[in-house]
Amino acid sequence: MSAITSVTIEAPDPASAAAFYDALGLADVVRVRASDAPTSGFRGFTLSLVVAQPSTVDGLVGSALTAGATVLKPVGKSFWGYGGVVQAPDGTILKIASSAKKDSGPATRQIDDVVLLLGVENVKATKQFYVEHGLPVARSFGSKYVEFDTQGSPIKLALYSRRAAAKDAGVDPAGTGSHRLVVTGPAGPFTDPDGFAWEAA
Repeated sequence: MSAITSVTIEAPDPASAAAFYDALGLADVVRVRASDAPTSGFRGFTLSLVVAQPSTVDGLVGSALTAGATVLKPVGKSFWGYGGVVQAPDGTILKIASSAKKDSGPATRQIDDVVLLLGVENVKATKQFYVEHGLPVARSFGSKYVEFDTQGSPIKLALYSRRAAAKDAGVDPAGTGSHRLVVTGPAGPFTDPDGFAWEAA
């Protein structure tokens, strides 16, 4: 069963936000709709774009910056690969990364995986909530990280503690108000323990 068919970003200026995601080639999986719901600080989630090689990271980050994003973590090598973190004009945080540290071919704009990473207060409890809603676990590292089996889904789902997710994104974990995110999938409708809303596909 496909767990997530799309995510909807709520933004005060939906036309500009939609143009941003279109510039990254995400129009098929990231929707946008108008909202002025109050929010401040870390909104509790990131979108990770996983690609094959560093040149693809560079190209997508360049497109994001041209479209109005700001840098949270500069692109560079690390022990896990190569990547960087940017923040979209609407406030959404995107991590663009590759496990490779060297290019193996010409630069492309292909995104291999889109991962919705939710920063949650209690990873174990939220994991159990999603299991009870029909999402099987693919990988789990105790109470630190969970990845669900979303085979066939255009968007993968993973859980991290809120503090760890914020640290990975390069932001303060504090934040209040709306997530300004709605998840669409056949498991919905429901709202999870951290206030993330799902709608039926």
